[in-house]
Amino acid sequence: MKDGELPVVPRTSVFKRLWMLFAQAVTVALAVYLVVAAFRPAWLEEKPEPVSVGSPGKPVPMLQAPPRAPGGSYREAAARAMPTVVNIFTSKATRQAHPLLKDPFFRRFFGDRMPPEEQLASLGSGVIVSADGYILTNNHVVEGADAIEVGLADGRKVAARIVGLDPETDLAVIRIAARDLPVMVLGDPEQARVGDVVLAIGNPFGVGQTVTLGIISALGRNNLHINHFENFIQTDAAINFGNSGGALVDTNGHLLGINSAIYSQTGGSVGIGFAIPVSTAKTVLDSIVKHGQVVRGWIGIESQDITPELADSFGLARSSGAIIAGVVRGGPADRAGIQPGDILVAVGGKPVGSTNDMLNLIAQLAPGSKAQMTILRKSRESTLGVTVGRRPRQVP
Repeated sequence: MKDGELPVVPRTSVFKRLWMLFAQAVTVALAVYLVVAAFRPAWLEEKPEPVSVGSPGKPVPMLQAPPRAPGGSYREAAARAMPTVVNIFTSKATRQAHPLLKDPFFRRFFGDRMPPEEQLASLGSGVIVSADGYILTNNHVVEGADAIEVGLADGRKVAARIVGLDPETDLAVIRIAARDLPVMVLGDPEQARVGDVVLAIGNPFGVGQTVTLGIISALGRNNLHINHFENFIQTDAAINFGNSGGALVDTNGHLLGINSAIYSQTGGSVGIGFAIPVSTAKTVLDSIVKHGQVVRGWIGIESQDITPELADSFGLARSSGAIIAGVVRGGPADRAGIQPGDILVAVGGKPVGSTNDMLNLIAQLAPGSKAQMTILRKSRESTLGVTVGRRPRQVP
C-alpha cells in the first residue's frame, strides 16, 4: 500500500459485519418484547381510538355491526307458526260445604252468598287449525275444566268451549269466537325423518310464548303406556310443563305434531319429548267436529305381540304380527270366524307388524264397513271378511 492510500476492506467482510449488527438488534428487540410481555402486558394492548362525544343534544356516534345474513336461522319458520299457538288457562270452580254454612246464626247474616273457590287447574298451550276458531290441544289440559280462557299471540283473551275430548289419544278440540285468526299450516309427518330439525312452541311454566330447537330423535314410538293409541314423534327440543298442547313444527313453520308428554325424573326437560303426529290429530279433529266424539272401528278381539321367543315356543314360521289371544263372543270377529290362536297378518291389505299396528289399522276402519282380514291358522293363510263394529267408549 502506497502512502496516502486508504486500506481496502473486503466486500464480504462488510456484509458480515452488517448482518451481525442486524442480528444483534433483532435479538435485543425480541428480548425487550419478551420482558415487557412478561411484566407489563398492558403496554402492548392496542388502545381503542378515541370516540368523539357528540355535542350536547346530539346522539353519541357508536359502532354498528353490519346486517347479518339470515342463513342458519329459523326466524321465518318461527314467525309463521308463533301467531297460531295460543296459551290456554283453565279453572275449576268447586263449592265446598264450609262448616259455618250449617250454623243458622252465620247463615242469617251471610246467607248463601259465599263465592265458589276458584282453583287454577292447569296451564297449557293450543294450536289454531281453522279460521272458524277450532283449536287443537291435549285432553289433559282442558279435561274437567269449568272455564277455559285462550290467550292469543296478539294479546287478546277469549273464552273458549270444549267441542270434544278424546282421552285415548290425549287430544281435545276447543273453539273460540274471534275474528282475524291466524291459522297453522299442516305439515306431512309421513315425510319426516330422524335428524330433521324441528321447533317446539308453547308456554312453558307460564313465562310466555317460547320457541325451542331440536331434531326428530325417533318416529313411531309406542308401548310407552301414555295413551291407548300411540305413534309418537320423539324430539330433543325442550318441552316443559305448559308446553302440552303446543306445536311441533318443521323448518317451514308447518305443523308436524301436538306436544304431549316428556320423559323426566325431575319434572323438567331432559331432551326426551313426545308429540302426537298431526295426521292422528287431524283424524281426531274431523271426527269430533262431525260427530262430537271420535268414532273408531272395532272387531272385538284381544291380541298379543309375536316375539321371537313366542315364535320359537309355538313353532311359528314368522316373528311379526299379532296373535289373537281372545275373541268377544258374538262380536264382529267371532261372527266372521276368527278364533283364538289365529295370527292376524293384514288388515285391509295393510301388513300388521305388532299389536299397536293392529289397533291403529282397525280403529281407522269405518263402523258398518266390511274389511278383509288376513289370518294365519296352522301355517295356512286365509282371508276373512269382517263387518266392522263401533269401538265402545273406554272408561278411563
